[in-house]
Amino acid sequence: MNIPIWLLGSSDYSARLAGILGLPFAFAGQFAPENMSLALSVYRSSFEPSEILEKPYAMVGVNVIAADTDAKASYLATTQQQKFLQLIRGLLSTSQSLPPVESMERLWNEEEKAAVERQLRSSIIGGPNVVKDKLEAFLDATRADELIINTDIFDHGDRLHSYEILATVWKG
Repeated sequence: MNIPIWLLGSSDYSARLAGILGLPFAFAGQFAPENMSLALSVYRSSFEPSEILEKPYAMVGVNVIAADTDAKASYLATTQQQKFLQLIRGLLSTSQSLPPVESMERLWNEEEKAAVERQLRSSIIGGPNVVKDKLEAFLDATRADELIINTDIFDHGDRLHSYEILATVWKG
């Protein structure tokens, strides 16, 4: 059995190692977007062909929350915002999701809001047209060969609908 080995990381160190070893590289962009551009650049520039790969091959994680409208998607996105807020505060693990809220403004202070927005700045949130446009821009910026789509939505039905929208807009 031939199981491909990937190096998953969120820094330029892991990117360099994947490049030197000639491995495919998966970058955790869904929670470390500040390192994404540098890591992908380092991976590609340090890549050495191997028995596994002749040229670099990158997969990038990205948060995508799609809904029928931009407003509904923004509402659903408060689940992931709350999770990252709780993580910043050291209050819970990344496995717990909270129900969406109408507004985050009373839940965080300015510093916490800025920190959450930094962590989630590559997230794609919106209705079908916004998701399609932002996903295309994300792929243009990262030149990813594959994507890992993370959809942190509290309600299972809303999560499935998000994936349905994504599949529809991406098929074109």
